[in-house]
Amino acid sequence: MIGNLVYSVLCLIVLVVLVMPFTNKKIERNLEIFLFVMGVLSVLVSNQMSMELLLKALEEPFMIAAAVLVFGLLFKKYNEKISEAIHRIQQLMPHKVLVFLIVVVLGLISSLITAIIAALFLVEIVGVLKLERKNEIALTIITCFSIGLGSALTPIGEPLATIVVSKLGVDFWYLFRNFAIYIIPTVVALGLFAAFFVADKGAEGESTRSGESESYNDVIFRAFNVYLFVMALTFLGTGLKPVIDHFVLGLPSEILYWINMISAVLDNATLAAAEISDKMSTRQITAILMGLLISGGMLILGNIPNIISANKLDIPSKEWAKVGIPLGLTIMMVFSVPLLYMAN
Repeated sequence: MIGNLVYSVLCLIVLVVLVMPFTNKKIERNLEIFLFVMGVLSVLVSNQMSMELLLKALEEPFMIAAAVLVFGLLFKKYNEKISEAIHRIQQLMPHKVLVFLIVVVLGLISSLITAIIAALFLVEIVGVLKLERKNEIALTIITCFSIGLGSALTPIGEPLATIVVSKLGVDFWYLFRNFAIYIIPTVVALGLFAAFFVADKGAEGESTRSGESESYNDVIFRAFNVYLFVMALTFLGTGLKPVIDHFVLGLPSEILYWINMISAVLDNATLAAAEISDKMSTRQITAILMGLLISGGMLILGNIPNIISANKLDIPSKEWAKVGIPLGLTIMMVFSVPLLYMAN
């Protein structure tokens, strides 16, 4: 039985994880290490540490980090050809159309090529476009929202989708049949928003890369950072599970929809595993799933595409939040009416 003191400490850890990356530059620059420490601390406080968890924390990031490493090396090797192809498309296509297609195409195909690979394509494309810094950040964040949503259309796209299909015992196309009506229009709307919001400054802007080519050591170091990041989130999700079980489970779908904004800092697959049940109505499942998917784009910690993109393009937590939080809250508010008050 977990006492009130433990719950209080775990809630304090959530608060620290939310606040410190925005207020301390040293923590912001070493976010992976900070989250790892917080994750281990939460596991120790909640008495969840075990050999099984340790093995899971070591194994779970492996495929993600391996994908980041392999595709990073491929992009490094074929960098010139990729850049030439993107530049050619950029010259032939109007800027607004190009931005729209980046957001929509990467969002939708992420359900087939996985969110991780879609994010790796995103950072390569954004790096080549040489947009002004604020436009580069905006395009990255909007596309990460799109990828986070689109990847949930099939169980291939991301772990959350795999867990939902497994827990409900449904077929491969269940998610597409039930959620495409919400997800696809939202991805298209994000593409339209990006087309008019992300200005074309061309060579006048100051790009993240500033023309510098990364080394093979940079590629390897980024893969290690992603590995550590996912390991930290595994610990954090497990360590904070008692708080979810105690305070969140059992709430009505209307409340769960908004409460699930905590997926901005916690792994949404872990939350889905804790919350989703085959005894729930379609309305409840929809409210939970859409709350998790939308809020996952608000902060860097919310999704693997965010982590990969922020790491590669050097986007600080504050800069991400300036775009991510208002955009996420707007989408949440728009969805609240059809999701929570319309009958099944």
